[in-house]
Amino acid sequence: MLALATLRGTDPRAVHALAWRTGSARGCLARIRGGQAGSDGDREHLRGLDVKAVQEAMAACGARLVGPNDDEYPACLLDLHDPPTAVFVRGRSLRDDHDRVSIVGSRGASALGAEVAYDLGRCLSGVGIWVVSGAARGIDSASHRGALAAGGRTVAVLGSGIDVLYPRGSAPLLARILEEGTIVSEYAPGVPAEPFRFPARNRLVAGLSRALVVVEGANKSGSMITVDHALELGRDVFAVPGPVTSELSTVPLALIREGATLIRGPEDLLHDLGMAATLIERPPPDLAEADRRVWEALAGPALPDSVARTADLSIPDVMSALLRLEIRGLVRAIGGRYERCLVPAEAG
Repeated sequence: MLALATLRGTDPRAVHALAWRTGSARGCLARIRGGQAGSDGDREHLRGLDVKAVQEAMAACGARLVGPNDDEYPACLLDLHDPPTAVFVRGRSLRDDHDRVSIVGSRGASALGAEVAYDLGRCLSGVGIWVVSGAARGIDSASHRGALAAGGRTVAVLGSGIDVLYPRGSAPLLARILEEGTIVSEYAPGVPAEPFRFPARNRLVAGLSRALVVVEGANKSGSMITVDHALELGRDVFAVPGPVTSELSTVPLALIREGATLIRGPEDLLHDLGMAATLIERPPPDLAEADRRVWEALAGPALPDSVARTADLSIPDVMSALLRLEIRGLVRAIGGRYERCLVPAEAG
């Protein structure tokens, strides 16, 4: 099975078909080595393959191989036109009893788009739904961070070898995901990240979840590949609208015109997923009393005098608290009014 999972000259669909004919991974390899299946490149690859070295590399990074005959192999991946021969997994189990939702979008996300993705990830995770994304910068990373901030689980699907934490800027985030969630890849240890691997990765992002949410995307965005797979699989597709003048709104607005469900935030999403969950905003646990009262008073954008009345504090005390909260990245001032930030400064 491990040898089959390293093949790149034969697509997974052909390997599955061969497995049905031969009845075993060993039978598949015999056919490929004998020239009755596969490609010349596959045969050359198998001649040079050191399975023991691959196993040692897997052991070094704590990875395991999960095939269709394993309980951990998500049955939902078999809905794909070309389900992976096997997947490499690090971290928590991929059992099918986890409810999962994928969040994708632009790598060059706006500050607002990153906040929305973070909030979606945080709220989904807070009600027990695992968040799936691709660990890229922008929307992917924000959704993963939101899930982790809520103490929930998240799945990062790589377009590189299971031990190649790509992009490099996401390595600290992926290390956190390893502690709390799961990293998945179709590729064995050592396989480099190359452009052609990411469209294949995107089908797993779609296949692992019951629904897909798109937050921002410019024209020709890679998110559309994930959307196409989700629609092919019959998954629900949701889109967060943005300003009509923004290039980053191109994909979400086009999807909404074509029938995707518009959502304004996590409440809409949970409602449309059939989950009657109540989202409760809790203040950061380490706030001083005055800071906590001011944070709680900011249910929406408000002027300092309004905050003072709601929090039952003097305006000087409110201004001091607002300054402390702003320094921590928990609130911001826009046009003289203050509002909460969805993404704390340290979350990025």
